[in-house]
Amino acid sequence: MAEEMKIPKHLAIIMDGNGRWAKQRKMPRTYGHAAGAKVVEQICEDAKNLGIEYLTVYAFSTENWKRPEAEVKKIMSLIREYLKKQEKKMMKENMAFSVIGDRSRLDADIIEIIDRVEKNTKDNTGLKFCVAINYGSRDEMVRAMRNVAKDVKEGKILESDINEELFSSYLDTRNYPDPDLLIRTSGEERLSNFLMWQLAYAEFYFTDVLWPDFNKAELEKAIDKYNKRDRRFGTIEE
Repeated sequence: MAEEMKIPKHLAIIMDGNGRWAKQRKMPRTYGHAAGAKVVEQICEDAKNLGIEYLTVYAFSTENWKRPEAEVKKIMSLIREYLKKQEKKMMKENMAFSVIGDRSRLDADIIEIIDRVEKNTKDNTGLKFCVAINYGSRDEMVRAMRNVAKDVKEGKILESDINEELFSSYLDTRNYPDPDLLIRTSGEERLSNFLMWQLAYAEFYFTDVLWPDFNKAELEKAIDKYNKRDRRFGTIEE
């Protein structure tokens, strides 16, 4: 397929439906999150094999802290376990790992693991894999604006220097190109405070498939739809 289709350079995914998937099986929501974490591993492999260069997934939002404490603890435990398990694999497969979001609310040991994996994989040249943890697009933009204001006050930049390119350089995604395609699973059709600045010209693909059931075939369906879109970025056809 990769030889026949135009492959998005940067794919973003809102991984939705873990809880509903578990409920269908009369299992606790945490069971669904564990199943969803395994899918992330496979989709990284599939994305790499298809020729996708950047993959960003929404793992935990700034609003997710409102969920039941036991569920939040399980999600954090899964993040912790995933990073420990995947660190060597990322090095072996030449993946570069990064996290976006406000880390200040995360447990110290999770921050330590993130910092270590980022440092150890930063020079890898394969798939650039980014995970959004305690991330919210509004929070990201507010943090960016505070830093812009601080740098103007300190004379590091002029007010007249501020444009879209400069503002983008203050965002968590400053080292990533904007996504070409967004996939959201489980039938929901909203951004849920995810990459709102960066997705301005992305193509959106919504599917009823729950995240634990998402696989390579579903990913190829999304890319096939992406290929049928006419991306003009505000221009008109000649």
